Amino acid sequence: MYKPTFQKRSVLKFKHFSNHGYSLFSVLGKEVLIGVLSVATLQHATAKGISIETNKVESDSTATRQSVMMDEVSVTGTRAPLTVSQQARMVTVLSREDIQAAPVQSVNDLLKYAVGVDVRQKGPLGVLTDVSIRGGNSEQITILLNGINICDAQTGHNSFDFPVDISEIERIEVLEGPAARVYGTSSLLGAINIVTRTPEKTSLSAHAEAGSYGYFSGGLRANIASNNHWNNQLSASYTRSDGYLRNKAGALSADYHTTKAFYQGNYKDDEVLVRWHAGLSVKDFGANTFYASKYDDQFEHTFKTFTAIQAENLHGRLHLRPSIYWNRSMDRFELFRGAPNKYPYNYHRTDVYGVNLNAYFDWSLGRTAFGAELRNEDLVSGNLGEPLERPHHIHGTDRDYTNGLNRTNIQFILEHNIILDRFTLSAGLVAVKNSQADMPMHIYPGIDASYRIGTAWKLYASYNSSLRMPSVTELFYSVGGHKADKHLRPEELSAVETGIKYALNGISAKASVYWNHHKNLIDWINDGTLDANGAVLWKSVNFGNINDFGVETALDFDFQQMFPSMRTLKKFSLAYNYIHQNKGEQAGIVSQYALEYLKNKLVANLQLNLYKHLDLGIYYRFLHRMGSYPDASNQRHEYASYGIVDSRLSWTAQKWSAYVEANNLLNKHYVDYGNVPQPGAWIVTGVNINL
Repeated sequence: MYKPTFQKRSVLKFKHFSNHGYSLFSVLGKEVLIGVLSVATLQHATAKGISIETNKVESDSTATRQSVMMDEVSVTGTRAPLTVSQQARMVTVLSREDIQAAPVQSVNDLLKYAVGVDVRQKGPLGVLTDVSIRGGNSEQITILLNGINICDAQTGHNSFDFPVDISEIERIEVLEGPAARVYGTSSLLGAINIVTRTPEKTSLSAHAEAGSYGYFSGGLRANIASNNHWNNQLSASYTRSDGYLRNKAGALSADYHTTKAFYQGNYKDDEVLVRWHAGLSVKDFGANTFYASKYDDQFEHTFKTFTAIQAENLHGRLHLRPSIYWNRSMDRFELFRGAPNKYPYNYHRTDVYGVNLNAYFDWSLGRTAFGAELRNEDLVSGNLGEPLERPHHIHGTDRDYTNGLNRTNIQFILEHNIILDRFTLSAGLVAVKNSQADMPMHIYPGIDASYRIGTAWKLYASYNSSLRMPSVTELFYSVGGHKADKHLRPEELSAVETGIKYALNGISAKASVYWNHHKNLIDWINDGTLDANGAVLWKSVNFGNINDFGVETALDFDFQQMFPSMRTLKKFSLAYNYIHQNKGEQAGIVSQYALEYLKNKLVANLQLNLYKHLDLGIYYRFLHRMGSYPDASNQRHEYASYGIVDSRLSWTAQKWSAYVEANNLLNKHYVDYGNVPQPGAWIVTGVNINL
């Protein structure tokens, strides 16, 4: 992941007479900044000369400087690093400021406020969440940690089990639409890249919060920086809750315990930057009816580890960025909690090894990037995959892994970027081959273009294509009311998008229109068949070809940048996404994913400063989902539209902050997925301390 080096600049503010009635500045009706030269310098600087550190500065120019700085931060919308202002594709960036202001306790919850993202919860606070983009499902996007693919080959349900607490995140980049040239072919409908922060100075911080349903979360972070070259950071957090659901016997069945630990470090000198991380995530949760509506006492345990090392040379015509990683996932599913005698537990272990090399160089005709990645996914299981020649013992049990699947994905990427004063063109292709499908090398092209009109407007258009291999669950999960097809064909998608963006003086707006064509789309369907136990039987199939048409709009006002004397109103944003599919529900067939998409999503956000350091944030979401679902008696129900209000009241001082958050403030009853009810009003209060 490209990360520029930055140099801080200070702003000189003349305010000695600004509060007196006889002051000339008072007559003008606003404070005057003697700092124009500094701002002008920022506007003409490159990404390597501007800080992304968002230290609080008590100046009316803060919003302006942060806006300029954000434009110059490199985000990953292309294979070669380009700044936000240079990107030909639109990348939604949730900044650290956005993260700190939102009434959320997990990344999953934060993504609810991204209008193009569909967050379907089966448990609160990120316990079990399916995240998708633009009408897809959780298998069709790539999740990355600092640019490293951490997707779970077993199932997309567990892709968000990563080791980083939300307080450790610098920003989140959401790339909507096929991202094969950037993140590999598994990113069929987009990618979400989570970028962690490493403060430049030695520091110590802690946080704790508690709330409804026996909720508690606490964490520590220590950062040690030395000699301007080395930086090491260690963090740990623990979260638990009694949950909000009980089974028919009256016992808790949505409780959970989560432990996370994360170490990251980097070394930097004038020639090279090396970064590394290692982390673990342990989660135990009651799964109620999360996977099968007939059984209300399911349980799951997951244990994941993540390791990676990345490097980059900082000088020379050819920039090389190699990386190597290993992610391990272990999963135990209990159809009947704590009762293996009633139904044997399902055990799975997945090891993902990857190595990739990205490179780019500048020359007279632009910036050219190329890369290659080798990714091996090795799964052993008690019931997924083909029979193993030699069983592997399951640690801590008297059982063996008897089945498994090993597949290798190889891909090569070539991309060229033409960057002119007002015009950016990025074109390239990805060539991919996967051993599991025994397919020949397939090539998927893409092209993005943008044109800047003046300083405020940008027009853009793109065509991209991609492929996704079926997950191991889609290929082999034939237990507990499911019947898989190991001969599923890979999904393919091509997408066209065009749009316009405006940003000037605190007002930003964008609108886009997109069209997606799915081929061999994979889905789980129910045609009314019941399994041997009388439960609904879900089958994995290549559902066919589906076309999506979508419109996405957003409007943002930064009032403190628009009106420097404004204090109460800080920000207001409004965004809307509309999707229409050309295929609806068929008589006698219920789709679990493909036809259960968000047709309408509206998100609004108002940020207020009530008094000095006292801030209030109010969030509203309206969702209208297509499709229907069967209950435990196999009776079909249409998804109902719903609106949710969340809020956060916070007091922020220099070294500490305290807050109260309310989710689902109006206590709405709704479902995101099947017949799993979501919690009512959920209140959390907490404190952060920074030393």
